[in-house]
Amino acid sequence: MKAIWHNEVIAESDKTVVVENNHYFPPASVKLGLLNPSNTHTNCAWKGEASYYDVNIKGKVNHDAAWFYPAPKQAAENIKGYIAFWKGVEVVE
Repeated sequence: MKAIWHNEVIAESDKTVVVENNHYFPPASVKLGLLNPSNTHTNCAWKGEASYYDVNIKGKVNHDAAWFYPAPKQAAENIKGYIAFWKGVEVVE
């Protein structure tokens, strides 16, 4: 799987974890230099608190386009630290 925005591959892995139709990429498969921490946080009843990243490609910023669970609830331990994408970031095979 690949996560792509503005023709730039942000993440690539054959070991994503699919939860609720979202591919969560292992942190080592993500170009973290293209992500900037956001102040946004949301809560999921069964996964816990999500933190967000802005995706930054050549000066173009996609706010809160990536999210992860740094300390998920027990039911979501398998995606701890894994990163998912949305907001126009294409996730393709």
